[in-house]
Amino acid sequence: MRVLANDGIDAAGKSILEAAGFEVITQKIAQEELADKINEYDVLIVRSATKVNANIINASNLKLIARAGVGLDNIDIKAAGLKNIPVVNTPNASSRSVAELVFAHLFSLSRFLHKANREMPTNGIDGFKEMKKVYSEGFELMGKKLGIIGFGRIGQEVAKMAIGLGMEVLVYDYKQREFDVVVSLSNAYKANNFKLTLKGQSLETVLSQSDCITLHTPGSEEVMNAENIAMMKKGSVLINCARGGVVNEQALADALSSGHISAAGVDVFVNEPPTNDLMISQTNCSLSPHIGASTKEAQERVGIELAERITSFFK
Repeated sequence: MRVLANDGIDAAGKSILEAAGFEVITQKIAQEELADKINEYDVLIVRSATKVNANIINASNLKLIARAGVGLDNIDIKAAGLKNIPVVNTPNASSRSVAELVFAHLFSLSRFLHKANREMPTNGIDGFKEMKKVYSEGFELMGKKLGIIGFGRIGQEVAKMAIGLGMEVLVYDYKQREFDVVVSLSNAYKANNFKLTLKGQSLETVLSQSDCITLHTPGSEEVMNAENIAMMKKGSVLINCARGGVVNEQALADALSSGHISAAGVDVFVNEPPTNDLMISQTNCSLSPHIGASTKEAQERVGIELAERITSFFK
């Protein structure tokens, strides 16, 4: 069996596959060349960079497609189904990493670190006192309301961290169901876990009452358009570590410029790399280049989970 890990795979996962008798190829094939070469492989592993469209699937002899991540929006599921090619992903491995990046952006924005880090190298000596005055008006996260739109594995992980920080969590759920969230302490502490029940709220309630909004919806369907952004509490913060298409970038830029939203944390973009500076030119944005799941620990977990799913499938 030949496995093409077109967007790479962690060494631990690669070792498991090779020990099971798979040949693992990690040399990347360009998107435009993939359809011509995919028939040489039995399994295709991708992250978000490779788009597995119908042309690639129809040209293949694949027995399995594996996505190293949560979403499947870069894979044509319908085309795979028509060729009876199963598609698997790794829904558990990267939740913690994405959730931590949400708070990395929130902490950065709340204490103006995104601005101070840019200015310190050029103005940190002569303008130190002035900078200290400007950047001493940050805010604490404790006591603030965090609205979560998309309450799957990542959204729930975000909620646990927020609760640990003393934030009030508002969850959007159109059915307004109740969710049990189990908060676990670090293994360093010999203490029992505790459970909280969160009741889902309407979208209008979450948007209008939250000090910070974070998005974790599946797929790339637009959730935050101009109308929904206008419903947000004035001066609130928006975090998008989900998918670029979830937020209308022009509407977000307009809201940042007008001051309706005080700041935003953006890890994902409609086009990657961005084709314009609409987002990256915003001074009140904390920015990162789509690294939500890209920690050493997450990639090792993803690689191992993928390898186990692939070997289990062929057994």
